[in-house]
Amino acid sequence: MMNKFLYTIAVASMTIGAYAQKSDGSTKSLVKAEKEFATTLAKNGAKSAFTSFSAENGLVFRPNPVNAKTFYATGDDTKDLTWTPVYAKVSRSGDWGFTTGPYTLGGKETTYGQYFSVWKAVNGKWELVLDLGTTHNKPLNKVTEEFIEPKDSYKPKFLNDKGRATGANIIATTEKTLNATLKSYGVSAFAGFLNSDARVLFPGYEPIIGKDKAIAFLHSMISKVSLKTANVDKADGGDLAYTYGVAAVDYKADLRESFNYLFVYERQADFNWNLIALVFTPAER
Repeated sequence: MMNKFLYTIAVASMTIGAYAQKSDGSTKSLVKAEKEFATTLAKNGAKSAFTSFSAENGLVFRPNPVNAKTFYATGDDTKDLTWTPVYAKVSRSGDWGFTTGPYTLGGKETTYGQYFSVWKAVNGKWELVLDLGTTHNKPLNKVTEEFIEPKDSYKPKFLNDKGRATGANIIATTEKTLNATLKSYGVSAFAGFLNSDARVLFPGYEPIIGKDKAIAFLHSMISKVSLKTANVDKADGGDLAYTYGVAAVDYKADLRESFNYLFVYERQADFNWNLIALVFTPAER
């Protein structure tokens, strides 16, 4: 009887988890999954939350990218991590999207920062595929929520792996062009690739939002950036894409530092791909 009761509880927990992660292709459903992820961690701890919500090949940057399920299955557990999504967007194909916002890590000393997560819809369920973050002092700026729904719905009927690879290659080529331009012109090169609403997450700073502010920020500290792309992925809807890899950053103060980076690109009406998010987190050599 007891075994049957425990089995029922286990099945009910799995059902609730799957329902909380249910994707209907909307940004609203992704934000709901993110909030349920945070609630699950507060109730059951990081180990349970990350192993339940992460994709099989999901990565967390701690600080370098490692498999999320493996990292949390074998690492220390905690319930002291809280976060809230304030900005989110989902592809028109509903197959992947991202969320970002402030987080707080408690303990002996409170740590504040910004997280950035990429999610994919797998069999109608949102799964975490990338998660990284930056730290900064206790936030001072007022936060405005912005959850952007897809403008329309589009899923190509005959897209296969070869077609996806071709699409990803377009993004890889765009980033190669960006990298070459950065080598020639320094951080000024970002001006030709940033969208008007681009946001930058950089250690020690609250989010820098807007193209002009982002360029001014980058110019104030950095002279050169060199990118080494590790992976590229493009939404089936052809409107969003991301890359991640390692960036070598030369500061104006004659200092070089390595970062893991995550860039999110969005296709514009003129078919150019602009950056809408740039996330830098320290890399461990």
